[in-house]
Amino acid sequence: MSGNDVLIIVTVVLMWALVIGLATLLLQRLIRRTSIVLQICLVVAGTIGSLVAGMMGAFNAMVISAHDAQVMWYVVAIASAVAVALALVLGVGVARSTKRLIGAAAGIGRGETVAPGGRMSSELSALAAELKSTSEKLEESRRRELAIEQARRELVAWVSHDLRTPLASMRAMAEALEDGVADDVHGYHQRIIAQADQMAVLVNDLLELSKIQAGALVLNRQQLDLYDLVSDAIADLAPVAAHRGIAINGDAVVRTSASIDGASLGRAIRNLILNGILYSKPGSTVDIAVRSGEGWALVAVEDGCGGISTEDLGHLFTPGWQKDAGRTKSRYSGAGVGLSVVAGIVQAHHGSVDVANVDGGCRFTLQVPVS
Repeated sequence: MSGNDVLIIVTVVLMWALVIGLATLLLQRLIRRTSIVLQICLVVAGTIGSLVAGMMGAFNAMVISAHDAQVMWYVVAIASAVAVALALVLGVGVARSTKRLIGAAAGIGRGETVAPGGRMSSELSALAAELKSTSEKLEESRRRELAIEQARRELVAWVSHDLRTPLASMRAMAEALEDGVADDVHGYHQRIIAQADQMAVLVNDLLELSKIQAGALVLNRQQLDLYDLVSDAIADLAPVAAHRGIAINGDAVVRTSASIDGASLGRAIRNLILNGILYSKPGSTVDIAVRSGEGWALVAVEDGCGGISTEDLGHLFTPGWQKDAGRTKSRYSGAGVGLSVVAGIVQAHHGSVDVANVDGGCRFTLQVPVS
């Protein structure tokens, strides 16, 4: 075969391939919203069409016997049938996998955890794995949302109770003072002030908790000594401890410098100490320690509450959660937000806070980075 014949054959085959290829692409755009099976068959048909057109052009340019041409047509026909059959099998498989993924996506929309099965291509398998992971994350998010909503409702109920009780008491004492039937006027005044202070603490805790949950807590970090923060908290809470017959031991408080927000972390430390005072048994001691480690500063508050059940320990820092029945007999009723505020402030400092039972009580440990 001469070079000229080869050039003619290549030109003819290339021309037909380009024409049929462009036509196939055009049809693909027109039917892009139809079944994947039809689109795969169209690609196979375009390939076969390019082959047949090229062969016809080659036959016309070459001298080929009728017998050879007939054999070639048989080969092309059989190969085309097999190609179409394979395309149908492939297309049906892809369509089934796609339907399973569509069903999985619909299940996610209904709030189900899905795990699409069956054999799929690597791309579809990756998509199925991503759908499964997404459904699990959404389920976990829904569980957290339900838990938060339940905690919010309980918190509102507890706060309403904790505000209603002192308000009713203050109103009764104010009416007694107004009617002149109060025997101890000074004592009534003192109790009204104490009730107002208790409500102020609750409201301040709620405001701080709302900032933490909204991500609006802004830290003004400075290099401060934890010794000063703990000493101020002890001095502030000493009258409360004395009134309840609780001793405060701060002998283990040493000077420890850290880069912290003094106002917020001081509030967290005060809440921990106050928690220890309020729930310790009369005559017991609240021990406070401050020490440092490699890159960390630690504040530990050990009370004499008698211990907490193991199943309750993990709930102490949950907003709105209150202690078990054994501890609710305390004379103090809180809305369950003080320790939540502590946890939020410490997390904002990229630190940690935990609690564990010790002999006769509990130890709360607050840990923050020094820089």
